[in-house]
Amino acid sequence: MLEYQLFQILLDMIMGSTIVKCAATDLGIQWAGWAIAAALKTEKFYDLAGSGTFILLAHLSRYWGGTHHLRQNVQTGLVTAWGVRLGTFLFMRILKDGQDRRFNNVRDSPGTFFVYWSVQAVWVFMTLLPTLILNSEQRDEPLGLRDYLGWGIWGLGFATEAIADQQKWFFKGDPDNAGKFIQSGLWGYSRHPNYLGEILQWSGLFLSASSVMKGPQYASVLSPLFVWFLLRHVSGIPILEKQAMKKWGSDPAFQNYVKNTPLLWPIPKF
Repeated sequence: MLEYQLFQILLDMIMGSTIVKCAATDLGIQWAGWAIAAALKTEKFYDLAGSGTFILLAHLSRYWGGTHHLRQNVQTGLVTAWGVRLGTFLFMRILKDGQDRRFNNVRDSPGTFFVYWSVQAVWVFMTLLPTLILNSEQRDEPLGLRDYLGWGIWGLGFATEAIADQQKWFFKGDPDNAGKFIQSGLWGYSRHPNYLGEILQWSGLFLSASSVMKGPQYASVLSPLFVWFLLRHVSGIPILEKQAMKKWGSDPAFQNYVKNTPLLWPIPKF
């Protein structure tokens, strides 16, 4: 009897946890998205579902947390701004391009497609973890240096990513640039400035959220590290660099661009 009561108390604690409920919601959305996408054999709403889940979980965690402190409200607003901008941009891009090359050998394989949608669930949860911890925390602290510095880094990252995305959008939309690579604007300082902006945003959000963290909660620093690792070594830069080398690798102008332009961080060469 005692064991059952302890088990019930533990179960209630787990199911009452804001973070656990967010994780379950995340999985439910991605798996439902997979079922629809696999049936229609389309990836057109994959990124939109991902960014939409970020926004939904940020607001649900704040609602379930029940405190609505200023720091939580600002953090949730910044995640929302990021999700609306990036989700809209990626959705418009795939409508324009017609398809996403990442899924060329995936959309016709339900099993492989399921892996992609499940990985997106992990990406959402891991990246958003500092915000989920912050929004579920009852304790509050006065706003301080970490908050303002974190929000400033987020703002720099948001502007960097948005400007870089628009510069590349307009560049590719110009018929005179057909078959060319972009090396103007922010792309003259970094070969992947949009990814740099992405890393900066989640680093800033962790920094602000850390203002109320204690003990093991600091392990959520894995969020910006995960974003960096994913973009730098898995799904972002390696794929694009390989495609670029295949397309322009023999072009002296491209070779010079690669030699003189940093991969990610715009650190001057001396």
